[in-house]
Amino acid sequence: MDAGREQILQRLVTNLEDLTKLYRQMLELVRKERDLLIGADLPSLNQNNENKELMIMKIRLADAQRIKSAEEASLAVGADPREPRLLIIAQKAGGVTGDRLRSLHGALETLLRRMSEINRDNETYAKSALKTLNGAMNNIKETLSGKKTYERKGHYKLGPEITGNFVSKEA
Repeated sequence: MDAGREQILQRLVTNLEDLTKLYRQMLELVRKERDLLIGADLPSLNQNNENKELMIMKIRLADAQRIKSAEEASLAVGADPREPRLLIIAQKAGGVTGDRLRSLHGALETLLRRMSEINRDNETYAKSALKTLNGAMNNIKETLSGKKTYERKGHYKLGPEITGNFVSKEA
């Protein structure tokens, strides 16, 4: 394997390792978010969301670099650069580098799957919390607004027009 090709593949490996670290940090933030949702710690939840936003930006930058590296690696190993597939690059690279690429692919896939599962759970917790909060807000609103229907405060005076009473004694 020539030095240029090895350098391109090493750049891809390094980028994937960095991306894996970022996704692990994101997974920790998502797990922490779950605990904060259950504990209803709003200030910490807001801080965690800001950290997630920053992590997303870092991941986007690393992913853009990964795409460039994958395209270069595809060209270097003789794969299609328009659709760079990590497993195809790993297969064509072979050896230790190919094994490392397959390993990183598996790690990233596992991290993304776990993150997506935890995110679904977090969404359920958040929806439940919002539903409970909405119910509490409606109860407070009903209590403060008073009764919505009219009360019967007065009665009609029952008079002679009701059956059984004399209207007049004259015929």
